[in-house]
Amino acid sequence: MPMADRSTAKSPVESAVWAALGRVKDPEILRPVTELGMIDGIEVDEAGAAAVRLKLTIAGCPAARRIEADALAAIEGAPGVTAATIEVGVMTPEERQAFIERVRGDRALRAPQFGEDSLTRVIAVTSGKGGVGKSSLTANLAAALAAQGRTVGLIDADVFGFSIPALMGLSRDGRVEQPTRVDDMILPPVAHGVKVISIGMFLGDADPRETAVSWRGPMLHRTIEQFLGDVWFGDLDVLLLDLPPGTGDVAISVGQLLPQAEVLVVTTPQPAAADVAVRSALVARQTGQRVIGVVENMAGLPQPDGTVLELFGSGGGAAVAERLSAPEHGKVPLLGSVPLSPSFRAAGDAGTPAVLELPDDAAARAITGIAAALTRQGRGLAGRPLPLDPR
Repeated sequence: MPMADRSTAKSPVESAVWAALGRVKDPEILRPVTELGMIDGIEVDEAGAAAVRLKLTIAGCPAARRIEADALAAIEGAPGVTAATIEVGVMTPEERQAFIERVRGDRALRAPQFGEDSLTRVIAVTSGKGGVGKSSLTANLAAALAAQGRTVGLIDADVFGFSIPALMGLSRDGRVEQPTRVDDMILPPVAHGVKVISIGMFLGDADPRETAVSWRGPMLHRTIEQFLGDVWFGDLDVLLLDLPPGTGDVAISVGQLLPQAEVLVVTTPQPAAADVAVRSALVARQTGQRVIGVVENMAGLPQPDGTVLELFGSGGGAAVAERLSAPEHGKVPLLGSVPLSPSFRAAGDAGTPAVLELPDDAAARAITGIAAALTRQGRGLAGRPLPLDPR
């Protein structure tokens, strides 16, 4: 059955309802519900009462309540509407297949999603050791880039120590928001304008705080493959990956699957952390990835009198950047130093990135500046094939 659209409207009020629904976006795909074939029909009587048939992709769709509420509000605000009702149904298998084709377009059979011809900038955030605040930095960096107008995806590739759902506000009271599955397509939840996926979303009803993932290399590789292939992020400006610390299986898999990825190295000022941070960058280079910068985290605790208490020493970030700079690789910049901040930590525990909640916090300002510096660097498309047809 052909999709109903605004062209089928029988009255000005019905046209106004179509226009209003055209501003309602699916919260996971970020495209209008009218464009996705989710509006099955609109009827408006002579008194201006509007009845809309809305079709969800699956029964129990996690975004159902939000879509219905947004659609109802839009209909009620349309000019000429005196009353509004919504009848919610579920797509048939044929309609779901049409939905998938609309979402994926001509790339439905293309893999991998972020191949060498993709225009998405892929940035893997790595560290030599754990406990340097890499995940907090990555979550806030993603939120900052989204706030600056970028379309951003975030993969929690730290399979054993996944923490991104909690930091992005997708994990509450032992329950993690799960992605929507439409046949073989997985749609990631969206938090703070960022599309997020994590192994913590696939644990069923298990409390992530009480669940451990213990897998060997092949399972880890397959997980990263599925995140990159089965999860549909759509068109992204930037895809961030929060890698586990060290130089293990996941780092190697990411290097194999995303050789064009750029690498951002996180360290603390401590010399011991700086030494192992260099090693993580060297592994990335062995797989052909380019190191684009260093971030020094936990760079001192500001005191009320204006002094800085250097709990972890100083100079580690600059030392890593200097050691990674070489004629054959170019200069690796120190993109920023992020100070310690109790407020920054508390915002992360609450699931709200500090760059949004506390933009004037010193740590939040530093990360916002790092996001801006990454944007100024550009995507580095020189020498890469682009999916353009000159005809």
